[in-house]
Amino acid sequence: MKKTSTYVTSLPLHILLLSCFLLHLTQSFPLLKDDDLVDQICKKTPFYDLCSTILHANPLSPTSDPKGMALIMVNDLLANASDTLSYIEELIKQTSDKDLEQQLAFCAESYIPVVKYIIPQAAEAISQGRFGFASYSIVDAEKEIGACNKKFSGSSSVLGDRNSIMQKLVDVAAAIVKLLLNG
Repeated sequence: MKKTSTYVTSLPLHILLLSCFLLHLTQSFPLLKDDDLVDQICKKTPFYDLCSTILHANPLSPTSDPKGMALIMVNDLLANASDTLSYIEELIKQTSDKDLEQQLAFCAESYIPVVKYIIPQAAEAISQGRFGFASYSIVDAEKEIGACNKKFSGSSSVLGDRNSIMQKLVDVAAAIVKLLLNG
């Protein structure tokens, strides 16, 4: 019987703690009080339309908190990085131009850690509430994508559009994580 009474006694404590947490969250993010949290968050990013399109397309977004939205954006970033890496690998197989092959190989070497380590670590950090590390990881991904871009400077890049979208996704994800950091 003691366990039951302890459980019943601690239940109000859990409810109180949850209420305090939710109160803190709404005070930390005053935009939570408005109707469309997605729009409020996306207005604070450098690419509102891209942010809004991605988050509105995700069925989890309407009920997500800012942390959930950051995770959605980072997961979209990972999906795009994976797709770009696959595209690079296909281009390497198809090209007979040795200079282009070297540039693409460099980009593949830049994207591999982004896909296998950097972005997954950012997602894990967001899930764990370690927003500083998530921010660091996103900046690291941005550097890798930038290094790939630089390999094609002065010539038209076969990856220009993809790298541009990746850069924008990184900027949006970084802005959302910054909101979490500044709480």
